[in-house]
Amino acid sequence: MSTTAAFDDLNGPEYPSDFEDGKPILVLGAGNFGTCLAAHLAGLNHPVTIWARDESVVESINNHHRNPKYLSTVTLPENLTSTSQLTASLIAASSVILLAIPTQHMRSQLESIKPHLHPYHLLIVLNKGIENPSLFLPHEIMADVLGPEIVDKAVFLSGPSFAIEVAKKQITCVSVASRSKKRALRTQMLFHAPYFRVYSTTDVVGVEIAGALKNVIAIASGACNGLGFEMNSRAALITRGLAEITRIGVALGANPLTFSGLSGVGDLFLTCTSEKSRNFSVGQRIAQGQTLDEVIRTLGSVAEGVETTRSAYHLCRKLGVDSPQIDAVYSVLFEGVDLMDALRGLIMRDPSEELRGIA
Repeated sequence: MSTTAAFDDLNGPEYPSDFEDGKPILVLGAGNFGTCLAAHLAGLNHPVTIWARDESVVESINNHHRNPKYLSTVTLPENLTSTSQLTASLIAASSVILLAIPTQHMRSQLESIKPHLHPYHLLIVLNKGIENPSLFLPHEIMADVLGPEIVDKAVFLSGPSFAIEVAKKQITCVSVASRSKKRALRTQMLFHAPYFRVYSTTDVVGVEIAGALKNVIAIASGACNGLGFEMNSRAALITRGLAEITRIGVALGANPLTFSGLSGVGDLFLTCTSEKSRNFSVGQRIAQGQTLDEVIRTLGSVAEGVETTRSAYHLCRKLGVDSPQIDAVYSVLFEGVDLMDALRGLIMRDPSEELRGIA
């Protein structure tokens, strides 16, 4: 029996299929994660529409049940449809809206749907990152565009979840963060399945900063691997990276325990140890001699960690927080520093207390 076959008969009415009121779910963005979660929700018997800019993607999803650009080997459920027309009627008809667009484009997307939003809409944010040049996290972008009362009801999903594995119904656990426990619970019920478990928290800032910064550490981890360093080195890099992320999160008011959870160490471990990670691949390919421009041009999908490195570096300067790994990645990507020189700068730092800035 395959690893997914055991779950094929567990999508019955005791799971979220009968939780919603039958209104469609709208997913904004047809990239890897937007596609996999749209397919997941459609597989739980929800009517789902995924919005994509590319007409060829729309046509393929509607006529062939495949996204030709992302997760192209996955057959999508027949009740998953696609459109390139983001109309007022489509938004109004949807009970749930998932935002699955890069953080750097989140502001313009929110501005486009703002006139058509209603109090009943459940907004679920999937993107991870820090906006340039504002240095805003996704919830801060949302507050700036839609107002703080919308943020208080929004939900932010994060955790160790490669899109292709979610699509294959590999067992996956994620966190949802919201200031509204009712909305968090609704999101749990919406997504929850035997192979996709959802845990809730109220620490929006912690979940967001962990999800953003783990991509920067993943670039460093990929570079470490590309240079030929082995497991001791990778374990050191990941652990100290977690300390760095926690230090920044605490400075922003996050709960330090959040970084011990799925959205913290869970997502960091996954992203820093697999070539399935786009950000890990960026670091590895740079270590193998490719330029950043070459990597971005041929990567095939967005690596949020590149732009997040830029914003994270400036955020740490604003906060006055020590961020050696972020600084090293920034120097290599944007200042032309040789990778080995950046590494020497890290390992030659003075000894320090392990939990400084955290406890």
